[in-house]
Formats: sequence, structure tokens, C-alpha cells
Amino acid sequence: MQTITMSVGSLANVFLLLVLVLFIFSILGVFFFQDLNQGDIIGEYKNFNNFGQSFLLLFAISTGEDWNKLMYDCVDTPPECIPGQTCGSSLAPAYYIVFVMIVSNVMLNLFILVII
Repeated sequence: MQTITMSVGSLANVFLLLVLVLFIFSILGVFFFQDLNQGDIIGEYKNFNNFGQSFLLLFAISTGEDWNKLMYDCVDTPPECIPGQTCGSSLAPAYYIVFVMIVSNVMLNLFILVII
């Protein structure tokens, strides 16, 4: 208990760093994928149409939930897609892999490091 109480301040700093990473990737997600409205995972509640929905979607991805299916939804480019509905960006694989690597590996290791 003493170790946990001593590390609360450091955990708060790591949590704020995680929120900053989510903030940056949410803005990038809106920039790259805001025209994407339909897909296997992309729908009414899971999309990049605005910052709030983008932030919540990235929070769900940070838990490991279907990020690879979401990446495949976002990688379609013309002529294989419908403009304004299913068109994403060719940068989707890099975006998702970098996001998952940062959030899953780095942040998890930082939380463990702070506790130890």
C-alpha cells in the first residue's frame, strides 16, 4: 500500500502523457479519416467524424479491441471505395501500427516502471 501511495503522483504524470498521445492521434485521425462513415467497424458511434468520437474510438483501440479490422476499414482508397462514405487513406497502416505500438508497449511499460 505504501508503494502505491508513493507512486500516485508519477502515475498521474504517465496518465497525462497517455491522454496527450490520445489527443494527438485523435486530431490526426480526424484529419485523415473524417470522410469515412461506413465499414465493418466504422459506423454511427465508432468513427473519426469529430474529435470526441475520435478520442473515444482511440481509447477503445488502446484496449486492443478490433484495431486491425478498423485499420482495414480505413485503408480503402479510390477506385475501390465510395467517395465520402468508405474512402480512407493509404497512411492507415502506419497510423494504427504506430498508435498501437506507442500505447500498448510504451505506456504499459511506463506504468509498470512507475509502480516498481
